[in-house]
Amino acid sequence: MINRRTFTGSVLALGATLQAPEAFAAPRKAVPASNVVLVHGLFADGSSWLEVIPFLQAQGLNVTSVQNPLTSLADAVAACTKVLDRQSGPTVLAGHSFSGIIVTEAGVHSSVSALAYVAARAPDAGEDYKELAARYPTPPASAGIVFDGDEGRLSEEAFLHDFAPDLPPAKARALFAAQWPFRKSLTDARTSHAAWREKPSFYAVSSRDRVIDPELQRFMAKRMGAETVELSASHVSLLSHPREIAGLILKAAGQG
Repeated sequence: MINRRTFTGSVLALGATLQAPEAFAAPRKAVPASNVVLVHGLFADGSSWLEVIPFLQAQGLNVTSVQNPLTSLADAVAACTKVLDRQSGPTVLAGHSFSGIIVTEAGVHSSVSALAYVAARAPDAGEDYKELAARYPTPPASAGIVFDGDEGRLSEEAFLHDFAPDLPPAKARALFAAQWPFRKSLTDARTSHAAWREKPSFYAVSSRDRVIDPELQRFMAKRMGAETVELSASHVSLLSHPREIAGLILKAAGQG
């Protein structure tokens, strides 16, 4: 028998569920695009996309890899928007790792036709990503972040064992040497938009990721209604599995 208290509690619970930010979006179909803009995350620079770019160019796409300043979200979005402003025609905006936040914010740009996330953060508008991530196991790479004043970077040991463990050691060390430091306050930034609520979205989950928990990636991909692929890869799937990552971006460009 349902009494008034039980009924009221059930109604309130239902209301909370309907209003929850975790409500899943429905998949959207991508339209043909002529451009791809790529954004890198923490512990890297624009060269992290070099293995993916030739596959995209071979299909006739105009590709630009943004050099993300890693100083503030506003600076990063401005750098990305400047590149988007130069595009002519529909453009896929793709981001790896932390830059998923940039994609989520800058992706509302009128030229962006679809979004692609590669083992990336994908917060909702105004969401505290750190609070969201705290619901999942702490990834091992977190312990390897070192700070020099306001600038953070990943230690060589963490870079080799947690960031890029499925790359040849010599290549991983070369990437380590090229990593760009980030400003500490950058990781506290929150988006004011969630472009994935409006644009077709695609997500590549790295099942062996030691930087962003794979279950968190799966949750974010499902929440945005993304077309998803899962790779047996570390955090740098764009370097260890470039053909598959390019394939996902090509789907976002309407070529899949």
